[in-house]
Amino acid sequence: MGDLLLVRHGETEWSVSGQHTSWTDLPLTEHGEEQAKSLAPLLSSRTFSLALTSPLGRARRTAELGGVLGALPCDDLHEWDYGGYEGVTTADIHRTRPDWYLWTDGVPPGPPGHPGESPAEVGRRADRVLARVAEALPDGDVVLVAHAHFLRVLTARRLGLPPAEGRLFQLATGTMSRLSTEHGRPVIAEWNVRA
Repeated sequence: MGDLLLVRHGETEWSVSGQHTSWTDLPLTEHGEEQAKSLAPLLSSRTFSLALTSPLGRARRTAELGGVLGALPCDDLHEWDYGGYEGVTTADIHRTRPDWYLWTDGVPPGPPGHPGESPAEVGRRADRVLARVAEALPDGDVVLVAHAHFLRVLTARRLGLPPAEGRLFQLATGTMSRLSTEHGRPVIAEWNVRA
């Protein structure tokens, strides 16, 4: 049985400023590219039974620079749809909604095609990814290159927790985390690892 490796893409301009970024396809900053390259010693020597990446450029570029070759795009690995809060910081949201919390309140609808998602909706996508991962893990390690909030929800679901419990797992840019098993049960083996 292999391990599940989670890679958060490298830094972008909005990850620095704290702006919610789902469908806005920002490139990696220069530092983000360096973060992605620094993952290569952790990733490039491995053989994966399955390698998936978000369809967004920042994740695909991180996979490429990190040495994850042949990663397939997977729409379900897209970041949480922030709807009307795309490009907005939590501090700005709190000016009008001081008690707002993404993990319990979700987001308001955005422009056409971006209705926003609740934690449960993101959790359903994560469950679909985990079903695909489960088919590949008996053959070796699996790597997913994606986004912070989505990977946090996926981690919660892998551990048998409700989607909103992803709030417990802070995830930094340009890092790798490893979910493994102990006595046949999913566990976090490493978190926020940098080379």
